[in-house]
Parts: sequence; structure tokens; C-alpha cells
Amino acid sequence: MALKPEPTAPFHSVQYALRVLETVSKHGNGVTDAQISRETGLPTGHLASLLLTLRREGYVEQVSDGAYVIGASLLLLGSGAARRQALEDRLQHTLSELRDSVGAAVYLSRYVDGEVSVEQVADGPLTPAVNEWVDFRSSAHASAVGKCLLAQLDHDGRRDHISRHRTARLTSRTITNEKILFSQLDAQSATVPVLDLQEYAVGTVCAAVPLTAGSAAGCLALSLPIEDAHRLRAAAETLSRRAAPVLLSLAL
Repeated sequence: MALKPEPTAPFHSVQYALRVLETVSKHGNGVTDAQISRETGLPTGHLASLLLTLRREGYVEQVSDGAYVIGASLLLLGSGAARRQALEDRLQHTLSELRDSVGAAVYLSRYVDGEVSVEQVADGPLTPAVNEWVDFRSSAHASAVGKCLLAQLDHDGRRDHISRHRTARLTSRTITNEKILFSQLDAQSATVPVLDLQEYAVGTVCAAVPLTAGSAAGCLALSLPIEDAHRLRAAAETLSRRAAPVLLSLAL
């Protein structure tokens, strides 16, 4: 298979998005894009695309005079159990939209307490999730999700993980040599999707992009049946471009 990872467009800056939301929140009666630009220091060209994303996701709204106010999605993120449920619902809705956009099952994962955790999945009859025939927690060396998360750890963190989870050969393509695996992880660019070309399961290809909110390692991934492997690169690029709302929700 001739597929090779290629650089993808960078994510919208979540830091900038938070500064914009802080500015909008300060102005209860609304604030213009020009005022937001002055207070955040963001150039109007970059701000326009950022405001479009925030409007689409419901974090800000534009009122009749053109000013911006906080949106329903931001109001939902209050505190306690209600905030947690609202965040999960919002994430699931965003993942479902991504699933439909890329035409593949989509996964949100994190590295929690030394283990790979697939926290939310958006699949469907036409976009089935990969068959988890080996626990994702013990197959990080073979899956796109696992390799993307391991790539965000330091050397000691990777060694600790591998010491607890043997690098078993799951298919003929699985990398089991620790030196080769770590070398590939070191060479992995944050702007290039991590690929799994039938390393975890025969008949399935996957791609993952990093989602780092705070100090926690996370990733967004997709899976496709081998007959759709020709769509993997384009789907991964779309996943990367559309990851900003997911990352923003995690940061909030």
C-alpha cells in the first residue's frame, strides 16, 4: 500500500478562541469584531474565521446590530454534573457531525492514568466502528489511537507503558521491535496524522491526530475498511481541519 502521511492544516488556536470568549463574556450587551480585535490583539483576518467557527458551534451569537454575545453552547457549560453532561452531549454531537463529514467512524481518546482510554465513539450502520478484538489498552503499539497518544509522551512514559503492555504481533504489519517503534514515534510530526495500515486488525486502516488540552494527551481518530483505504488521507485531513471544536470543548 502506497499511502504515506502528509502534513495537514494546523488547528485553530484554542488559546485565541478562549481569549475571544473571555472578551465576549465581558461585554454583556455585545461587542463588535473590531473591539474584539483590539482587546485580544488578533488580526481581523484571523479573527473572522475564528468567529465563524465559534458561531457555527454555538459558543457565540451575532445579534441584529452585528455585535457578538455569548451563545447557547457556552451557557450550557455551567458547573457540576450538568456541565459534565452538557459537555459530553456537545462532544458527541460534534463527533457525529465529523463522522458524517469524513464518512467514517470517529473516536475521541485520552491517555488517562497510564492507560489508553477510548472515551467517545461516533459510528453508524454505514460507518461501523472497528472490531475491538484486542483491548485498546494493551495494543497501543499497533493502533493509530495508541501510537498517537504514545507519541505525546516522553521516553520514560513510553517505556513505562511498554513495560506493562507487551508489544504483541497482532498482524503481519504490527511493529513489535521497541527501538523501531520509538524511532517512528520520535519522528512523528504533530501536524501529520498517525496511520495504522492494518497493524491492529486485518481489513481496517485508521488515522489519528493529536488533541492536547492542558497536560493530558488526547487524540481524534477515524477508521475505514480496507476497501475504502483510498479515502484515508483525505478523511484524515478533514478530521484535522475539523478538530478545533472538539479541542475547544475539551479546553472548556
